[in-house]
Amino acid sequence: MQSTIITIAATVNAPAEKVWKLWTTPEDIIQWNSASPDWHTPRAESDLRPGGKFSSRMEAKDGSFGFDFWGVFDEVKPHELISYTMGDGRKVKVTFTANGDSTDITEAFEAEGTNPVEMQRGGWQAILNNFKRYAEAQ
Repeated sequence: MQSTIITIAATVNAPAEKVWKLWTTPEDIIQWNSASPDWHTPRAESDLRPGGKFSSRMEAKDGSFGFDFWGVFDEVKPHELISYTMGDGRKVKVTFTANGDSTDITEAFEAEGTNPVEMQRGGWQAILNNFKRYAEAQ
């Protein structure tokens, strides 16, 4: 069965070195990793190397729902690429393209089969947009 690949992107007005640090450091991840203001990430861990694991606890702020978003890094090229396999086996590829004082981030991920593709695209894009706001405010 062929997977549907969803691609999202944003240009962050910050250099690649800064973007990379904010994207990969658990203390920063908990600041930006949510799709809407009523959600948050109270805990994040990351062993950023091929074979290393990561985990982010994502929860509704009212405590009504939460889940662990986790996986294993497949490939890591500092300031350029992170690819990983999520806990459910789906693949994700995140590329960082430096453009002087800005950085293009593109995420391509395999869709899951439960929620509509547009809903998945919207949720992941909202998190990426939140990252952009956070990174540009630092």
